[in-house]
Amino acid sequence: MSRDLKGYGRTPPDAGWPDGARVAVSFVINFEEGAEMSLSAGDASNEKVYEVTDEITGVPDRCMESHFEYGTKAGWWRVADSLQRQGVAATVSACGQAAALSPWLIEDAVARGHEIACHGWRWERHAHMAEADERRAIARTVEVLTGIAGQRPVGWHTRSAPSPNTRRLLVEDGGFLYDSDDYSDDLPFFVEIAGRRHVVLPYSFDTNDMHYHQGFHRFVTARDFADYTTEAFDTLWEEGARTPKMMSIGLHLRMIGRPGRIAALDRIVSHMKGKGGAWFATRRQIAEHWIERFG
Repeated sequence: MSRDLKGYGRTPPDAGWPDGARVAVSFVINFEEGAEMSLSAGDASNEKVYEVTDEITGVPDRCMESHFEYGTKAGWWRVADSLQRQGVAATVSACGQAAALSPWLIEDAVARGHEIACHGWRWERHAHMAEADERRAIARTVEVLTGIAGQRPVGWHTRSAPSPNTRRLLVEDGGFLYDSDDYSDDLPFFVEIAGRRHVVLPYSFDTNDMHYHQGFHRFVTARDFADYTTEAFDTLWEEGARTPKMMSIGLHLRMIGRPGRIAALDRIVSHMKGKGGAWFATRRQIAEHWIERFG
């Protein structure tokens, strides 16, 4: 077992974000619609993680499928337009199959200046995936996203737990700058994998609209998400006066894209802009900055 339980300790490095920013703010739009498990797609089961709690077996689950379809039909436009009004570039973490089914969404994201990163071929866990299958899934995702976006993705994030091989396979691929299969810190860090130095950009499940779902419904109103996220930013902003930090905010088209929730996004960005000291950056920009400064 190899785990780092100390990290930077009491002496985190000075991130030196551009323009003296206290917090590097990374919005991640998870694009999964069409990549979820579904009998109608030939899978052995239907997806069961959502606001709906019924598990439908034996037949396609049109209730579940149509909830996912809301993300591409309506949610994307609200989320993308909100960020564009605020002048914020995000990282679109896309499943390969989702992109293949809705290439127009990737094309629109690129036109708006967002980064395209990999979120697996399917919206599935990799924890028990055979190495050969995982290698193919990584390569297939890269190939499809590159073909649509016109530029090779350099970031990766696995749904839930990666496999013991995931990070090594990413490094062996040779084209990835970073992965986000980590939740352990408020700053990027390096790891040594297969004889190479690799950047890890920790992600976050707390400042994440997933809490509208997942069976817990910790967030109910737009204000719930906005209040929690802006309070997290304020803490990092205070700490950032001494040691600048990084903040990840996870978004999902079918979640934050609902009309009763989208106001949270405007409130979050407006609060950060009003307070100042925020560098709104894609994850690629953050990884490149970290490599240039510490690599």
